Amino acid sequence: MTTITAETAAPARPRKLVGAGRRQWIGLLYVAPAVALVTVFFIVPLGMTAWMSLHNWPLMGEHSYIGLGNYWAILRDTRFWNALRFTGWYTLVVTIAIFAVAFPLAIFIERPRAMTNVYRTAFFMPAVIGFASASLLWSWLLNVDSGLFSPAAYALGLTEKKFNLLATFQPAFWSIIAMVVWKVAGFTMIILMTGLQSIPSELQEAAMIDGAGPFARFRAITLPLMRRTLALALILSVAGSILAFDQFYIILRGGPRNQTLTAVYWIFNQSFVSFKLGYGAALSMILLLILVVLSLVQLWLLRKPEGVD
Repeated sequence: MTTITAETAAPARPRKLVGAGRRQWIGLLYVAPAVALVTVFFIVPLGMTAWMSLHNWPLMGEHSYIGLGNYWAILRDTRFWNALRFTGWYTLVVTIAIFAVAFPLAIFIERPRAMTNVYRTAFFMPAVIGFASASLLWSWLLNVDSGLFSPAAYALGLTEKKFNLLATFQPAFWSIIAMVVWKVAGFTMIILMTGLQSIPSELQEAAMIDGAGPFARFRAITLPLMRRTLALALILSVAGSILAFDQFYIILRGGPRNQTLTAVYWIFNQSFVSFKLGYGAALSMILLLILVVLSLVQLWLLRKPEGVD
């Protein structure tokens, strides 16, 4: 016969979570380095830039508070708006060119085949080179006398004389486009390849059984399921293009005739050539606002339709 005691008759009380507060503190310690880095290298500089933009801040001497004076000056700065217009045109052209090269490459290397790893490495290798190093390399390749392109074309009889690709706007512009596509397409290719590999093969096979052709499968399956990947690649490409500086500074120096001045190049010129640090800070804040708006618009356009998992 079982004896019922007070201990056995009392309902079991739920056991408290041991050390919950301790685990929360441990979690905070894990994220503390990232928070510190973001604070030191983003939030604090952003606040300082916003504060400087409200001042007349020369490199030497005392700074003085002028409120929105720098922002009113931007409205009359035709050189900045011309640079912003050129930056927008460059961003549009180079983004289309990068995706036109990267997407076929991603489709080509997505499936395992002979020498796939070799192709992936070869296509991606330019992405590991810094923009400054790549710009120096192409500055030599484009040199009219000691470079590769112009002397090679002349030696092969394609041109009557050595042609300076950097002397006029159109050849210089398309030379920069070619350099950036060579440099960046491999990185975009890897991003797009990961998106392609995440698409279930069963969907493609079912569409093939239903008689859908390659273009129909690409339009109805591949593109909709790659919205997030496309959004990431597009935002990175657009942001990098708007912030373009190295290639235009090292190869062209803003030439010919200041026709390739980008927004960042003009900010650099005003800040570190004319030493108008407050005005350069105001230009930086405007460019940051433009980047934020463009990124939000891209995310909205490439958002996942409602009802789609």
